[in-house]
Amino acid sequence: MPTKDVLDRDGVRLPIKIDSTSNGEYEPIPISECNEEGNKLALEWATENAKHKGQSRRNFLISGCGAATTLLAINHANAYHGNTGGYFDISSESALDNDSALAQIGGGEFIFDVQGHYVNPKGDWLSRIPPDARPYAGMEKARCADGGDGSRDYLNCLSESEFIKDIFLDSDTDIMVLSFVPSTRETEPVTIEDADKTRQIVAELDGSKRLMIHGRVNPNQDGDLDAMDELAENWNISAFKTYTQYGPNGIGFFLHDQPGVAMIERARKLGVRNICVHKGLPFGPRSYEHSQSSDIGVVAKMFPDMNFLVYHSSYVSGNGEVQFSRGGGADGVDTLVQSLVDNEISPNSNVYAELGSTWRLLMQKPNDAAHVLGKLLTYCGEDNILWGTDSIWYGSPQDQIQAFRTFQISQDYQERYGYPAITPGIRRKIFGLNAAKPYSINQQEIQNLTALDFVSREKIAYQEDPQPSFLTHGPKNRREFLNFLKWGG
Repeated sequence: MPTKDVLDRDGVRLPIKIDSTSNGEYEPIPISECNEEGNKLALEWATENAKHKGQSRRNFLISGCGAATTLLAINHANAYHGNTGGYFDISSESALDNDSALAQIGGGEFIFDVQGHYVNPKGDWLSRIPPDARPYAGMEKARCADGGDGSRDYLNCLSESEFIKDIFLDSDTDIMVLSFVPSTRETEPVTIEDADKTRQIVAELDGSKRLMIHGRVNPNQDGDLDAMDELAENWNISAFKTYTQYGPNGIGFFLHDQPGVAMIERARKLGVRNICVHKGLPFGPRSYEHSQSSDIGVVAKMFPDMNFLVYHSSYVSGNGEVQFSRGGGADGVDTLVQSLVDNEISPNSNVYAELGSTWRLLMQKPNDAAHVLGKLLTYCGEDNILWGTDSIWYGSPQDQIQAFRTFQISQDYQERYGYPAITPGIRRKIFGLNAAKPYSINQQEIQNLTALDFVSREKIAYQEDPQPSFLTHGPKNRREFLNFLKWGG
């Protein structure tokens, strides 16, 4: 039975979302000519293949064949432009054979997304902004039918139920960690209370452990160190999240500086062993240096009993496309690798590299993707790369999942640079098994989550008539980015 095309009647939204959307921490980067050509080709091929199968284009695009066709078109455009260091390993027959497509883009892996975001549409933060401000109004999702007529009723489109739909119904994600954005406690668009409320909504479905939360702390801000006690004792946090490039007057800190060491020591005393630190995606020139990871190896060596989860893997767009050279790690991921090498932190130790936003950006650049993943596999280790998507900003993370399931480092790059092939076993580790260790999820809990709990049953029913939006939600150009920084949208 054909689906009701309620979200994209003309079938023009591609299931693999290659666009300029930012997570709000960096100015949107226009996509390349190659990506533009790939998107155009994908829509052309989808039109032809839908006709061949006797389907509407929308019905075709939400099928496995739609995602496979899009990935094949992206491959074709990349190959035409000589970008062959990595590719999406998917057969041509999958463009028309849905069973073949699902065998390649489908999965069944345990997927633990360690970086998700959510906006409370009725939070107290709204009382602290000008009454005429319209935060997040720039999001296309904020124009949903349930937006209402009130001045800020459109925020209902960003409710907990919409978050749950994007993450758990429209993607294969099993567990997500709800993280925080850089802010003071007074200006958080999601407070620890909001995050806990959303966690309870999910947990009440069946008592499962599908949503976990961080506690935000910036130790160079007044009151944050003292607030760590309350976060740890009252909110069952799984980690402390910090932003080294954020602080008073835009000046950040390094983890081996006094505030950073005090934070780590306090976390250890409180029994919270995970320090999640934002690196890469620099906010601007004033604290660019603090987005680098020269401090990671230092504190990993100082505190071998603590885990350091490097969010974004210290990625800086445009600085990942070369092989690591010792002594040459001047920017981005290479500063992380250099710090590990300098401090003799061996692979698969207590430093983890997280892929939120990083993989989303690398999906557009197969050569960069091959180099970054190759370096992380070599120096952080295949057991210490963590899956993260930074959604909701990029919409449902399903396209990131499907793209990663099929991505492969080329044989040429494997031989030339010594990078390993990305095997099914490595994918399973990165998708979820690696995060289970620092986040203390045991095998029984994993099995319970993949059984037929309430969320799983809801998803089975939903799949009878799925309605993925194929939308991204973050800012897409400079104007939207500046509005986002000012009011949240």
